[in-house]
Amino acid sequence: MKEDIQKMVAVGLVWGATNALIRRGALAWDNQNSSSPPPLQIPSNFRRKILASLRDWINLLLFWQYSVPFLVNLSASATFFALLGDSPISIAVPVTNATTFAATAAFGVLLGEETQIGLALLGTSFIVFGIWLCVGQ
Repeated sequence: MKEDIQKMVAVGLVWGATNALIRRGALAWDNQNSSSPPPLQIPSNFRRKILASLRDWINLLLFWQYSVPFLVNLSASATFFALLGDSPISIAVPVTNATTFAATAAFGVLLGEETQIGLALLGTSFIVFGIWLCVGQ
C-alpha cells in the first residue's frame, strides 16, 4: 500500500507540474496568435466555423510549449488508471487530486504566476493534513 501511495503522489506531482506548464503554453500560444494578422473574414457558416476550430486545435497541438506537457500529463493519466486496478479508489482519488491541487499551486508560483502565497500555503497545509488523515493508519 505504501508503494501505491508513493505512486499516487508522483502522479499528482506530474499532473500539477504539467497543469501549470500547459497553462503557460496556452497563454504563449494565445499571445502568438493575437500578434499575427487576423484571417480573412469570410461569411460564416457552420462548416467554416468547424474547420476554423479544427485548424486552431491542430495548431495548438503543434505548439511544443503546449503539446509536450500535454503528452506528459496524458502519460500520468494512464499511470493513474493502472494504479486504480491495484488500489482502493477511496484512497487513490483523494490522494492524487489533493497532490495535484497543491502541486499546481506550487509550480504556478515557481513559474512566476501571480498568486496569494499565504492562501496557497494554507490550502496546501490542509491538503497535506487531509492526505495524512486518509492514509494514516
